[in-house]
Amino acid sequence: MDSRTLEKEARKGHILILPVGALEAHGPHLPLASDVIQAEQTALALADRLDALVAPALPYGVCPGTHRFPGTVSHSVETLTQTVHELLEDFYGFGFRRVLILSGHGAGSHMTALREGAARTLKAHPKDLKVAALCDYEFVYELRGKESPPDDGHGGLLETSRVMALAPDLVGTVRPTARYDVPPSLVGPITDEHWGESVIGDTTRASAELGKRIQVHVLDRLVETVERALPP
Repeated sequence: MDSRTLEKEARKGHILILPVGALEAHGPHLPLASDVIQAEQTALALADRLDALVAPALPYGVCPGTHRFPGTVSHSVETLTQTVHELLEDFYGFGFRRVLILSGHGAGSHMTALREGAARTLKAHPKDLKVAALCDYEFVYELRGKESPPDDGHGGLLETSRVMALAPDLVGTVRPTARYDVPPSLVGPITDEHWGESVIGDTTRASAELGKRIQVHVLDRLVETVERALPP
């Protein structure tokens, strides 16, 4: 989209979706950019249903849990917070008044940074700016205990299946099983004894068919959530 077209479209009141991911290890079978791929593909599909626009994805996030695995890149919380704030300020300047920050990465500190960046911008524009910030895995994990074991997690059955549906050519043939045994009270680094591979769960039964069912559920839940959170 060129500059003048953007100027015209911003005035029409569209929701602007900012996909956010992370460059992060997801086992020996999924690409490092899995979170970016999921966020971007989901944003594009959601935009079709909401008549929204999609900004280029922000590919890096806060990844404390997987930082020791090769390929994981992590911002600090403050860096991501300030980045999001500055992006939202410019989006506001273009004329956008409703923004959805859609993350494919759900680490607690990462989501805190996204929401704090949004809060800083909302504080500057309290009268006419609306921002929602969520991770689509809030909806994916509603399927734990239904489409997967209750303890499925990062790079596991649900995520592997979803990436198989969205980017099948990027998924390897290995189907790992890994145990996550990090004590809640742990202070200090996670070691191989606690978590030997950057996967949580058993990916043996992963399939594109399951991934497609997951994506339908996610999009339906996103539509109802966004319509409620960002009304015209």
